[in-house]
Amino acid sequence: MGRAAEMTATTAGFLRALGERRLITPLRSEGGHRRYSRYQLRIAMRARDLVDQGTPIDAACRIIILEDQLEEALRINEQLRADHPGQQPPTADT
Repeated sequence: MGRAAEMTATTAGFLRALGERRLITPLRSEGGHRRYSRYQLRIAMRARDLVDQGTPIDAACRIIILEDQLEEALRINEQLRADHPGQQPPTADT
């Protein structure tokens, strides 16, 4: 955890707080040490940036979750368009 905190320019307490809010869930080593993925470290750095800008940690976590959901929805939308070329999306009137 100390190394992850150093890599993300945060503290161990900040990383634990993100875990408590279920923004990141590190794996555990045989010895019980937290193991963070590169993706989780990027999320922690994004949360740190938001908190540094004055966003409360709970709001920062929610923003990141919503950003991830939007990115996934856009990816799915793009895939559906690729799978069904030429098909027009329904309008609000239909």
